[in-house]
Amino acid sequence: MDIRAIAMGLAFAFMWSSAFTSARIIVTDASPLFSLALRFLISGLLGVTIARAMGQSWHLTRPQWYATILFGICQNALYLGLNFYAMQTVEASVAAIIASTMPLLVALAGWALFGERLRPLGIVGLLAGFAGVAMIMSARISAGIDMFGVLLCCVGALALATATLALRGATSGGNFMMVVGLQMLVGSGVLFLAAPIFETIRINPTLPLALAFAYTTLIPGLTATFVWFLLLNHIGAIRAATFHFLNPVFGVAIAALLLGEALGPLDALGVAITTLGILAVQLSRQPLPKPA
Repeated sequence: MDIRAIAMGLAFAFMWSSAFTSARIIVTDASPLFSLALRFLISGLLGVTIARAMGQSWHLTRPQWYATILFGICQNALYLGLNFYAMQTVEASVAAIIASTMPLLVALAGWALFGERLRPLGIVGLLAGFAGVAMIMSARISAGIDMFGVLLCCVGALALATATLALRGATSGGNFMMVVGLQMLVGSGVLFLAAPIFETIRINPTLPLALAFAYTTLIPGLTATFVWFLLLNHIGAIRAATFHFLNPVFGVAIAALLLGEALGPLDALGVAITTLGILAVQLSRQPLPKPA
């Protein structure tokens, strides 16, 4: 893995993890689904405009269209929609921890549904990763966490794992920025339909809302997704997914720093175990070196 890939991976992990904190700020002053739909509309239009300026076409391959639509629905509408809705009552650090199980869920699905072999290191990583999450959640449950919000985050993590599996067809054929923009417009359309059904639309214009909305739209929304697609194309999905092991650390640290969310000793231990478990799973999925 070269320096460029490492830089892109670290940048993606930080931007992706920071989205939970900015989302928590947004839902304090605005209805979650409507604000997310508006964010995707702006990000999507910007993405398509940039893609056209780069000479990219919206004449995607059939696998790209399939993956773009599925990714837009599963990641943007379901995963992020459910997380935004949940973070009205659930802390950003909790949402980040649950979402970070995505690599574990992808590895589990690969073994259970697609017959992929799991090396001993991967099995140990799966057990450790889920044990770490269970440790964190047990402490939060005893403190009176909103279980409905936790359930929404869990369903969102499953949707994110499905979206990640769908990305296998989205990284071939070029037009990466166009794919980024179009999948955001797909999510925006679904969320604009869902918002008036599931929530009372409200916006309380404040400076924190404006700053968080602008940051979320441009950085985790547009930039991080584009970097992720570039990383997938540069080193492949299996190697790129290794950087997800940083998400629990970054997500919890940013929430503690900017939102003042408490981080107890059991939380820290659970984050460490989950992080090592995710890293073990990702390392176990790396291709074995060919004999000389």
